[in-house]
Amino acid sequence: MSLAYFSTLTLTVMNGWDGGRNNFVNGYHDNRMTGNSFNRGPPRMERGRGGIGGGGYRDAGGWNTNKDAYSSFGNNRGKSAFFNDRGNANRGRFDHGGFGGGGGGGNSRWVEESRDDGDWSKPTPRNERLEHELFSGSNTGINFEKYDDIPVEATGQNCPHHIESFQDVDMGEIIMGNISLSRYTRPTPVQKYAIPIVKSKRDLMACAQTGSGKTAAFLLPILSQIYTDGPGEALNAVKASGQENGKYGRRKQYPISLVLAPTRELALQIYDEARKFSYRSRVRPCVVYGGADIGQQIRDLERGCHLLVATPGRLVDMMERGKIGLDYCNYLVLDEADRMLDMGFEPQIRRIVEQDTMPHKGIRQTMMFSATFPKEIQILARDFLEEYIFLAVGRVGSTSENITQKVVWVEESDKRSFLLDLLSATGKDSLTLVFVETKKGADALEDFLYREGYACTSIHGDRSQRDREEALNQFRSGKCPILVATAVAARGLDISNVKHVINFDLPSDIEEYVHRIGRTGRVGNLGLATSFFNDKNGNITKDLLDILVEAKQEVPSWLESLAYEHQHKSSNRGRSKRFSGGFGARDYRQTAAGASTGGFGGRGGRNQTGHGGTRGGFGNFYTSDGYGGNYSHSQVDWWGN
Repeated sequence: MSLAYFSTLTLTVMNGWDGGRNNFVNGYHDNRMTGNSFNRGPPRMERGRGGIGGGGYRDAGGWNTNKDAYSSFGNNRGKSAFFNDRGNANRGRFDHGGFGGGGGGGNSRWVEESRDDGDWSKPTPRNERLEHELFSGSNTGINFEKYDDIPVEATGQNCPHHIESFQDVDMGEIIMGNISLSRYTRPTPVQKYAIPIVKSKRDLMACAQTGSGKTAAFLLPILSQIYTDGPGEALNAVKASGQENGKYGRRKQYPISLVLAPTRELALQIYDEARKFSYRSRVRPCVVYGGADIGQQIRDLERGCHLLVATPGRLVDMMERGKIGLDYCNYLVLDEADRMLDMGFEPQIRRIVEQDTMPHKGIRQTMMFSATFPKEIQILARDFLEEYIFLAVGRVGSTSENITQKVVWVEESDKRSFLLDLLSATGKDSLTLVFVETKKGADALEDFLYREGYACTSIHGDRSQRDREEALNQFRSGKCPILVATAVAARGLDISNVKHVINFDLPSDIEEYVHRIGRTGRVGNLGLATSFFNDKNGNITKDLLDILVEAKQEVPSWLESLAYEHQHKSSNRGRSKRFSGGFGARDYRQTAAGASTGGFGGRGGRNQTGHGGTRGGFGNFYTSDGYGGNYSHSQVDWWGN
C-alpha cells in the first residue's frame, strides 16, 4: 500500500474538519422517540459502543447563535411579518407525541376544528420550542458553485420556465418563512425546474442525483398550493366520518397529499422535512410505515392528517382497516419509484393508485422522483402520469462531482487492516459510513471496530425499528461517528455532513454503488468515497470505470486494464446502457419516437431547456499510478474551507 495515500488523505481531511469538535455537527434533534432517548446510547449499549467519541445533543452549544434564520440571507430587506412575533418563550424539548408532530402550535390545535376552518394561507402563532426542534439542525455552509454548471433537460409540451431564486415564484408567506428558517439561500437545480412545473399543476417525472434536494422540490410547491386552496371537500368528509362513527376520535382521514416511499427510513426523513415546511400552518403531516406499532399510528392519524407519508404495504393495511380514504387526494408523489418496484411493491402501488377511490390521472397531480429511471420504469409511468414533463438534472444515475472517489485494490484478507489505516488517517471523529454486503458482516465488522477502540454502531434489516432509529440518532449526533450499514441504509437517507463513505464490500450493481456513495457530497457539500476492490468485483469493472471518468475522477491504471479485458469478454451480452449519452436516462417518449439519445446537442421538435455544455461519455481514460491521486493538500480544499 502506498504511504502517500494515507499521508495526503490526512492532510486533506484534517484541513477542513473541526478537530473532533463535532458533537452537534449534524444538528439533528429527533423527538420521534419518547423519553430520554439521547441518554440511552447506541444499540446494544451493554457492549459500550458509545463509550468513545463526542458528546450528544445536550452537549451542544446554545442555539442562540442564529436567533433569526432570516438573517442568513444577508439582510432584512423585505422581511415578512412571519418573523415579527419572535419572542423569548421558554425553550426545551417539545413533545409532539407519537408520529404526528405536525407544523405549528402543537398537537392540541388539531382537536379544535375551528383551526381547520380559518385562512390556510396565513401563518399560525409561533412556537419557539417547536421551531428550535425543527430548524436548529439546518445545515449551513453549502457550496453551490458547481451546481451552476450542472446540465438540465426538460422534455414535454409547454414546459414552464425555470426559476433562479425562491422569490421568482409565489409560494406564500408560510413557505417563504420556513425556507428562511431552513437557511435555504437559493434553489438547487432540481428545485429550479421542479417547483414551477408543480406549481403549474403539471405531472412530473424527475430524475436527479441523490442528495440534490428532491424532497423539498416536491414538498414546497405542494404545501404552497394546499395553503392557497385550503382543505376543500376533504375537511367535510372527515367531519362526516366522525359523525357517522359517533366519536370524534375515530374518524376516517382523507389526506390531501400522499407521498409513497420504499423504506421506513426514507418515509421518516420525508416526514421530518414535511414538518419543517408545514410549521406555522394548518397542515398536519403524518407518517405510517411497517415495523412499528400500528395502534399508535392509527391513534395519530385519527387526530388529523392532511399530508401523509407512507410505505406501500402499511398504507394498504390502513386503507383496508378503513382508516384512510384517498377520495380527495389531489397530489400523489412516488419517491424512489424504481426502488419500490425493485422491492416488489408494484401490486401495492397499483392497488393504491388504480383500484381504490383515488382520483384518476389528469384529475390528481402526480410526481415521480428518483435518482435513476431506467426505460422500464418510464414505460410504467404511462399508467400513472398524464402529459407529464420529464426532467433530467445532471447525468441521471451518475455520481456527483462533489464526491472525490478513490478505488483501491485490497485483498479480502487485508480489508480489516486497511480499514483501520484508513480510519486512522481520517480521524476517529469524522462521520464515516461503512457499507458491507451482509447482515452477518455488519455485526462482525462492528464488533471488530469496537474491539479496536472505535465508537461505532451498525444498521441492517434484522434490527428492530427502535434500534435502527437509535443507531441513526447516535451517528447523526456524533456519539458514534462510524456507522456500519448494509444496503438498507444506502437509499434515501439524508444524514448531513457525512465526510467519508467506505465500500468495504463493493455491491454487484453499479446503481447501488451510486446510491451508496451518494450519502456524502449531498446538496452541494463535498465528500469522499473510498472503495475496496479485488477479484470478486470484476462484474462492475467497466461500469465503475465509466462512473469515474464521467465524474472526472482519477482512474488507477490497473482498473483500466481490467475494464478493457471485461469489455471484450462481455461485448455480446447486450446489457442496458443506463449510463450512456449525455444523461443516464432519457425520456422514453423521445427514444420511442426515434429521437437521438446522445450528447446535449439540439433535437428537432424538442422543448428543451437547461445549461449548456457537454460531459464526456467513455472518452479517453485518465491515467493514474494506482493509489495516489487527488488527496493532495495543494489542491482546492474540497471540504469547503
